[in-house]
Amino acid sequence: MMGQSCEGVQGHRPSSRRSRKACAIVLPALVGLLVLVLAIPGCRRAYGDLDLSMYQYRDTRNLVRFVYDAALTVRDEGLGSLESFRSERARFRTSETYLYIYRADGTNLFHAGMEELEGRNLWDVTDKNGKPVFQQVIEALEDANNPHAWVHYSWWEPGRFFSVPKSSCHFKVETPDGEELIVGGGLDYPHEEPEFARILVDDAVDLIEALGQGALLEISNPVSKYNYRDVRVFVFDRDGRTLIAPAINSTFSQTNLLECIDEVGKRPFVQALGELEIADTAWEVFMAKDPYQRRLIRKCLYVRATTLAGDGVYVAAITDLPEPPY
Repeated sequence: MMGQSCEGVQGHRPSSRRSRKACAIVLPALVGLLVLVLAIPGCRRAYGDLDLSMYQYRDTRNLVRFVYDAALTVRDEGLGSLESFRSERARFRTSETYLYIYRADGTNLFHAGMEELEGRNLWDVTDKNGKPVFQQVIEALEDANNPHAWVHYSWWEPGRFFSVPKSSCHFKVETPDGEELIVGGGLDYPHEEPEFARILVDDAVDLIEALGQGALLEISNPVSKYNYRDVRVFVFDRDGRTLIAPAINSTFSQTNLLECIDEVGKRPFVQALGELEIADTAWEVFMAKDPYQRRLIRKCLYVRATTLAGDGVYVAAITDLPEPPY
């Protein structure tokens, strides 16, 4: 399986018992999100200008459609649309997602999951790890590598008392009155789309090419967008020595990545660098241990080459391989 694109690999086929269990968990969430999409005025619009081909999971695609449709409604009807959203608030949330609308200064105008946030300014609010969530939304909306403005952070479920992992997408619209508004929605416990890692590696390459050595401090910052959940953007040189290590917050590492092997004896970094001799990017699939179920699972390594202070370096991230894609 080594060398096969992460984007084209299908997950292991589960047993029939596992399939039934997965369906029991996933199908209600998908049905709920579909109800949200159908609840939005204009939801039967064509999606010819909305490319969703990069996503492996159906619930990710459905979320982007859901937020996109709401954004079109806000664009067309302006602030007048808020009344209809508020009057049917329950229709714009499920147990795992909800719609929200902000002004560009961070003031919340509508929140289907947490009505108490309406009217409050969340510009300086950070998650439990210190990530400035709304500020990262603004940055994502200006990021050409991130067409659906994804941000990743910890938040809390409405009515719960503990934080959960969350990924949210956003669209910026201009109302008929000329005001810029931000429409967003997220998934609690999201699937790790390879596209999420691709966005941040490409952003890190752009940052290195713009700032040089100074970019490494931002990329390695644990509260920056380059570090979320179990994903970390890291940098290494042609000899496999790390400038930003994939596992520790230090420029020191005893590990030579080119010598690293996976659980079946393959060398994903060596193979990725071989691919980069003839391509601009490389995706490698490798085997790792599942930390919870003690079985082998497949991971994705995404790598790009660039230069730093005149020397060739590689920027990479590792994420889960969809298994199975929904």
